[in-house]
Amino acid sequence: MDCWKGPVSHSWIYPTVIICANGFFTTMRPSESFLTPYLTGPDKNLTIEEVTNQVLPVWTYSYLALLFPVFLLTDYVRYKPVLLLQGTSLIVTWLLLLFAHGVVAMQVVEFFYGMVTATEVAYYAYIYSVVSTQHYQRVTSYCRSVTLVAATVAAVLGQLLVSLANVSYFYLNAMTLASVSLAFLCAFFLPMPQRSMFFHRKDAPEPLPGPDKGLPAAAAPRPSSCPEERSPEAAAGAPSPQPQPGNARPQGHMLSVLLQLGRDLRDCYGSRKLLYWSLWWALATAGFNQVVNYVQVLWDLRAPSHSSAVYNGAVEAIATFLGSATSMAVGYVKVNWDLSGELALGIFSALDAGSLLLMHFTDNIWACYAGYLAFKACYMLLITIATFQIAVNLSMERYALMFGFNNFVALVIQTILTVVVVDSRGLGLDISTQFLIYGSYFTVITGIFLIRSVYTIISIKCRNTSVAAESTAP
Repeated sequence: MDCWKGPVSHSWIYPTVIICANGFFTTMRPSESFLTPYLTGPDKNLTIEEVTNQVLPVWTYSYLALLFPVFLLTDYVRYKPVLLLQGTSLIVTWLLLLFAHGVVAMQVVEFFYGMVTATEVAYYAYIYSVVSTQHYQRVTSYCRSVTLVAATVAAVLGQLLVSLANVSYFYLNAMTLASVSLAFLCAFFLPMPQRSMFFHRKDAPEPLPGPDKGLPAAAAPRPSSCPEERSPEAAAGAPSPQPQPGNARPQGHMLSVLLQLGRDLRDCYGSRKLLYWSLWWALATAGFNQVVNYVQVLWDLRAPSHSSAVYNGAVEAIATFLGSATSMAVGYVKVNWDLSGELALGIFSALDAGSLLLMHFTDNIWACYAGYLAFKACYMLLITIATFQIAVNLSMERYALMFGFNNFVALVIQTILTVVVVDSRGLGLDISTQFLIYGSYFTVITGIFLIRSVYTIISIKCRNTSVAAESTAP
């Protein structure tokens, strides 16, 4: 076994297969679409108010508290230990969901689930540390595709088992526990990376930005830690540069890493274009996470699970498919995003706002489902555009940092929304009123970017007119 694993683990195929297996079983959770019916049903006997105002907010607080320390820990310990931590947290989460009872126990569940989401960064970061840059595009597509497939399969399987086989939610959670346990086992077989982006980087001159700055992300300038001409094995085997005297101690090294992070963030957000795309990213992602986190509660209000057929799994499967389809469509649309990007952000944010307001004002569960499908499809379309627009302007090292910081800002905004709107210590609004707030929130986003897009278009037109006048002047 060891003789076989040795040479295979040094290729890009072995770690890619294992990390994809880990991602599949981590995401293959058929019970997730039915969390609210499970918590409010006979298994846990919680009320809708307890679930909404006391249990679910803990996830947001846990995620925010853990995100930055886990981000640094992930890079410092080189990914694999954090993937094992994620697997452990998933197992604890579903053991508690199966066998624990009461509001406090479910709040502990949400804490560990916050740990799970905080450690997700390790999944996508891991593969770049063990394969050469020539395989980045391929392995990225594999890793992302397998999670979409797993989410769709899980939602469809859960719906079929509930609707056709009358399987209880308890057994759906038992199936999820088995799946995440397999993901934990897969993580053990991952080879340990020899490098990471910040703490264990292999220094090399970073390529200067040039005319290729606008190439797709897969062809963007490579970070200094991932030089194109060297494989990870060669990079790991090469002699490391001598440490500077100021970085000899771990404390000095940590300080230098934090200073470098600060400089990179300053450079990233120094571009006004990237700043506006990032602003939309943070604002919209905060609202999106709130909607996804609480939409099952709204569905349960419109069609109570104890007296109505539940189609949460089918809706999530369709939403995932529409999201992946709209994301793929972006690659085939030829648009001048510098001119029309902010207008698209405004228009599709308006559709998001309309979908959420529909979900507030209607009592029809099917209209609620349709509003959610439209909302998720529009968000996935725009987040793909925003991701691409940011990625093509930065090296991999910096856009990974910028994506992480954008999500951190989104989480801060989401926490503020949770404290004010949801938490019983704040306003503690009912779920229908919450969706009125979320619809109004996206209306504000729409106004910001429609006004900004009009300003951008007029500025570009005036600039072009001025240039044309100067060129025709004698």
